[in-house]
Amino acid sequence: MDSLESKILKTVVNAPDLRINSELYPFETFEFSNEQVNASNFTFPSNSVMGMQAEACFEAYLKQSENFELLAANLQINDGKKTLGELDYIVKDLAAKRIVHIELACKFYLYDEIENASEAEHWIGPNRKDSLFYKLEKIKTKQFPLLHEAETIKKLQQLNIEKPTVQKLCLKAFLFLPKKIKPDFLPKYIQDCIVGYYIKRQDFTVVKNARYAMPSKKEWLLPIEEITDWYGYSEIKSMLEAQLKMNKSPLIYQKTPHEIERFFVVWW
Repeated sequence: MDSLESKILKTVVNAPDLRINSELYPFETFEFSNEQVNASNFTFPSNSVMGMQAEACFEAYLKQSENFELLAANLQINDGKKTLGELDYIVKDLAAKRIVHIELACKFYLYDEIENASEAEHWIGPNRKDSLFYKLEKIKTKQFPLLHEAETIKKLQQLNIEKPTVQKLCLKAFLFLPKKIKPDFLPKYIQDCIVGYYIKRQDFTVVKNARYAMPSKKEWLLPIEEITDWYGYSEIKSMLEAQLKMNKSPLIYQKTPHEIERFFVVWW
C-alpha cells in the first residue's frame, strides 16, 4: 500500500500539464519521464504554502530520477545586495546529454467570461488576484531572460555548472469552468487540464445524501481521499458564508455515494 507521501508525490507529478507553446509564448514543456516515483526519502511540507509544496514534490522527483540529475534548485541571482531573481531548477538531461533550465508553477485558475480578452487573460485566480496572462508574461520577460544575465553566468561559473542550452516550463494547472459551460470550445491542451467547475453563492444548493469538505489551500494538492473533515450541508454553508464575506472563494468537495465533485464557490 502506498504511503501518504507516495500518494501526494504521485498526485503532483501526474497533475495536468498546461502545455504552452504558441507564437507569443514559445515555451517547451518539461516532460516527466515514465519511471516509478520513489517517496522513501520524501517528507511532504504540509504546513508550507502550496507553491513550496509543489517545489518539494518536484525536487523529490528530480533527486530520485534515473533520467535527470539535479544540479541546482532555487538558485538566487544577486547583483551586489540586490536580488535580480531566482532560477527554479538547473538539471542535466542524462539521455539528451544537455543542461536544462526549468521553471515550475502550480496554479488553480477559473475561466472568466470577459469579452475581448486573450486566451491567457480568461484564466484568473479564484480571488481575481492572479492570471495565466500575468504568469506567462513574467516567465517570458523576467524568469527566462534571467538565465542570460551576466550575474547569472558568473554564478553558474562559480558553481561549476555549464550554462543551460534549453529552457522548459513545468506548469501544473488545475482549471475550472463555469458550471453551465461545456469545455468543447476550448483547445485540447486546455481541456486536458479541466478538473472541475465553479458556481455563484446562490447556486450552492443542497444535494441529497451529499457530504462536503472545504480544504484549506495547503490541502489543495492532497488526494481527495486523504481529506478527513466532511460536513453536512448546513455546516458547510455556514463555513462557506464566512469565507465569502471576506472576499475569498473556497474550494469545495461534494461527495455522494456515486461521485466526488470539485468546485469553487466565488464571491465575485
